[in-house]
Amino acid sequence: MNKEVEVQNLGKKDYKETWDYQEQLFQATLDLKIRNRRENANEPTQNYLLFVEHPHVYTLGKSGDVSHLLVSEEDLKKKNATFYKINRGGDITYHGPGQIVGYPILDLDNFFTDIHKYLRLLEEMVILTLAEYGLKAERSNGETGVWLDVGTPFARKICAMGVRASRWVTMHGFALNVNADLGYFDHIVPCGIQDKAVTSLHVELGKTEVNMQEIQEKLLKHFANLFAAELI
Repeated sequence: MNKEVEVQNLGKKDYKETWDYQEQLFQATLDLKIRNRRENANEPTQNYLLFVEHPHVYTLGKSGDVSHLLVSEEDLKKKNATFYKINRGGDITYHGPGQIVGYPILDLDNFFTDIHKYLRLLEEMVILTLAEYGLKAERSNGETGVWLDVGTPFARKICAMGVRASRWVTMHGFALNVNADLGYFDHIVPCGIQDKAVTSLHVELGKTEVNMQEIQEKLLKHFANLFAAELI
């Protein structure tokens, strides 16, 4: 079992380019697993954690409803935003500047073969990170992701999640709003949830801007601990 995880910071990168890159890493891992099984071999598979910040983009998961995108193609162009139907779970979400997007491409055979546990640990990573800023973040029953003030009229989502897995290899991941322009969420029904708001860390802390690198380092620390991973 290879618990090394190669961390790659892709900086600011187009969504489609990043999706294609994810697919390359994902497929290479799948191909190796198939070859190992066919040849009765045991060559270790690689694990990756990609960090990226995207230009304005809306993505719709396999189970999503396109009517949850509330603007026309023409309006998207005016807002310098793009739209993609993609192969993760979940409904529609937004990515953009000021948001930390993380794509773990892990062979869960190296860790544990439990998708439910995988999602809960990703949520826990974010919950522990936000706790370092004095925020009590939580899970919301039946709704993937990380929330504040769960169970109240003020419930709001700060981190969205949507993953794909095949043969225990994962791709896609999480999007944590750090300095996000929340106005872009007005153009969708976020994650298909009609009656709850979205927030960003800088809003919750009453700051103009939060240090994204600092947040990323805290996420990595908690990821390594929760997954018993060695980051390289």
